[in-house]
Amino acid sequence: MMRLRKLKIGVVGATGMVGKSFMETLEQRKFPVDLLRPFASEASLGKVITLQGKNYPLEVLKPGCFEGLDLVFFSSGDDISKEWAPQAVASGAWAVDNSAAFRMDPQTHLVVPEVNGDLLTTNPRPQIIANPNCSTIQLVVALKPLLRDFGIKEVKVSSYQAVSGAGQAAFDELLFQTKQVQAGEKVQSQNFAHQIAFNCIPQIGSFNEEGFTSEEVKVQKETKKILRAPHLHVSAFTVRVPVLNAHAETVWITLDKEVSREQFLSSLKSERGLVVQENAKGSDYPLQIQVSGKDPVYVGRIHRDPENPKLWLMWVVSDNIRKGAALNGIQIAERIFDIH
Repeated sequence: MMRLRKLKIGVVGATGMVGKSFMETLEQRKFPVDLLRPFASEASLGKVITLQGKNYPLEVLKPGCFEGLDLVFFSSGDDISKEWAPQAVASGAWAVDNSAAFRMDPQTHLVVPEVNGDLLTTNPRPQIIANPNCSTIQLVVALKPLLRDFGIKEVKVSSYQAVSGAGQAAFDELLFQTKQVQAGEKVQSQNFAHQIAFNCIPQIGSFNEEGFTSEEVKVQKETKKILRAPHLHVSAFTVRVPVLNAHAETVWITLDKEVSREQFLSSLKSERGLVVQENAKGSDYPLQIQVSGKDPVYVGRIHRDPENPKLWLMWVVSDNIRKGAALNGIQIAERIFDIH
C-alpha cells in the first residue's frame, strides 16, 4: 500500500475568520501535514497555532519565508496576495488564493473542484490557483448539473449574505449593535454603510457606473468563467442581512428546454457536494442557521414558473466560510496532490 505523502504548508492570514476555518478543516479532514507555517501580522508574534497535536509559532511574511513549502493558502486580501502569492510559486509552492486578486486573470484557473476541477490536472507545475467568491461557489455548484443536463440560457440571483463574509470585525459589529438596539442606545456603524442589526443593506462592496456593486460583478463574471459559459446571461443583486454566518440565494434559472420536475430534481441530486432538501408543499427547506458549519451546498424551494415552463426557481444555501472559502481551498489542494 502506497504511503500518503505529507505536505509542508503555509497559511497566510492564519488568525482571521477564514484562516481559523482553514485550521479547523485541515484538522477535520486529516489533511496530511508534515509542517505548518502560519503567517499573520506582527501583533501575533509570540503566539502559537495548534494543528494535529503540534504547536507552530506565528510568523510574519518576509523574503524567503516560503522556501521548502509545497503549498500556501492565502486569505489576507488582494494586496497581500498580489505581492506574495507569486513569491510562493517562485519558491516552488502551489498558491491557493482566496482573494479576488487573480480570479479574472485569463492565465489563472478559478476553481470549484466539483465543477471544473479537471483544470488542476492540466499543468503539474506549481502555480497560483484562485479560490472563487463565496457566493459564486455555492451558485455554480447548484448550476453545474443543470447546465450539463439541460443547458441554461439565463440566470438571475439575489443573495442574502451573512456578516461573516465581511470578516471578524463585521461579525462582532452585528452582535454589538444588537445589544445597542436592545438597550435603546444610539447605533454606530463601522464596517457597513448603515446599521446592520435588524436591517438589510442592499450593498456589498462599491458601486460601478452601471449601479452594480463589486460583489455583484464578481458573481456575474466568475460564474461564467467557472462554468466555461462565456455567453451565459448572469445578473446578480447582493444584499447583506443580519445573519451571523452562511449565505442564501434565490435563483431564477431559464433552461434551454422544458423538463419535468422529476428530471430537474434528479439532475440536482446527481451532483457531488449538493444536497436537495425539498418538500414542495411543506416547510422543509435549508436555513442559514442550520447549514452553518456544514460542508455541502443545499438547495430547496424548487418550483417552476407558471407562465414560463423553462423557468425554475430555487433557494441555495451554504456556509460561506467553509465551502465558500476554506473548504473549497482545501479541496483544491486535495485534487492537486491526489489526496483522498
